[in-house]
Amino acid sequence: MKNFKLIMFTFPIGLMVLAFAFLPTILTGAQNAEENCTPQRFRSQWSNTDFCNTSIEFDTVLSGGPPRDGIPAVDFPNMESVDEAREWLVEQSPVIAVEIDGEARAYPQAILMWHEIANDEIAGVPIAVTFCPLCNSSIVFDRRLNDLELTLGVSGVLRNSDMVMFDRETESWWQQFTGEGIVGELNGELLDIIPSQVIGFGQFAERYPDGLVMSRETGVNRSYGVNPYSGLDDSQTAVINLFIGEYDDRLPDRSRVLAVDIDGVLMAYPFGVLRDEIAINDTVGDTEVIAFWQPGVASSLDTARIDEGRDIGTAGLFSRTLDDGTVLDFIWDTSSNTLRDEQTGSTWNLFGEAIDGELIGTQLTQLISAPHYWFAWAAFHPETDVYGLDGE
Repeated sequence: MKNFKLIMFTFPIGLMVLAFAFLPTILTGAQNAEENCTPQRFRSQWSNTDFCNTSIEFDTVLSGGPPRDGIPAVDFPNMESVDEAREWLVEQSPVIAVEIDGEARAYPQAILMWHEIANDEIAGVPIAVTFCPLCNSSIVFDRRLNDLELTLGVSGVLRNSDMVMFDRETESWWQQFTGEGIVGELNGELLDIIPSQVIGFGQFAERYPDGLVMSRETGVNRSYGVNPYSGLDDSQTAVINLFIGEYDDRLPDRSRVLAVDIDGVLMAYPFGVLRDEIAINDTVGDTEVIAFWQPGVASSLDTARIDEGRDIGTAGLFSRTLDDGTVLDFIWDTSSNTLRDEQTGSTWNLFGEAIDGELIGTQLTQLISAPHYWFAWAAFHPETDVYGLDGE
């Protein structure tokens, strides 16, 4: 505005009049230039999104079928007790478990299959619990960003077959797989990821008998418990064609991996290897870790009824360095089917807590990791190592 005033007072009157005559054309041209950043296919639904500010190529973005909000996110979902949830969930029902400051909640994939995002708050922390079925990616985000508290929705478009989210505050786009802003005002920003685990409802109920479970009372009529992607784990169905790119043939496309990024060091632990070894003592970058697997979780993407899906188990990743600097080495005791550390012989559960022995009550630090389909992890992180294939 200062520059505009300077032109007014410097230019002769005749030129000022001429400038004012052309001003509407100049402004319209600038507006059209901004509009031209928006691909035609997005203009009707995304008029408030700044497509000039982006870090992606739009030819990598495909429609997932439903329009914006066609898959409705749930805001502040109703919760129920573990006992109430037992009326419709079984031991192996897959849930996304989150604990913050001692407050634990479970979000059944049977519900999130139909909503993909639940905006909630735990212990005063605004969170978004997200599940993208096509990538089998369950990730929990902190919804706070600088001075904003974001509310996330489902955009209806995909990139690398992964859900693109959007926030209702700025209508920027976010990549679910990475938590990165990719289009709009918040392009380049990164949401913090909150540690979570995909476990069986029975495992959650045992660990958190007073925990809360997301209720089916969502205000939307959906067939909760039914898998609309039946057979996705195995068959080459049409939905997988929503992925553009080359598959990484180091592993089967839709095999599961426990994936981790620690300070830029990327590692994928195949579920097949985890199932065989149960406990893997490893070093990722400078971090000593323990990855371990336990049965008891049905695949939500196998059979038409989620609870009837095959047992694909659960995997977790923790630091094996205690607060005093001691690094533990873990073994799976086949005689008792328990996880023990070699240093003290203490017994540990899948939540990284010592439940018996010298270290009883000790809690390992949970590291941010998640079970994904291999093709999706490799698409976003092609430089990843694979445990058992790329060295230890």
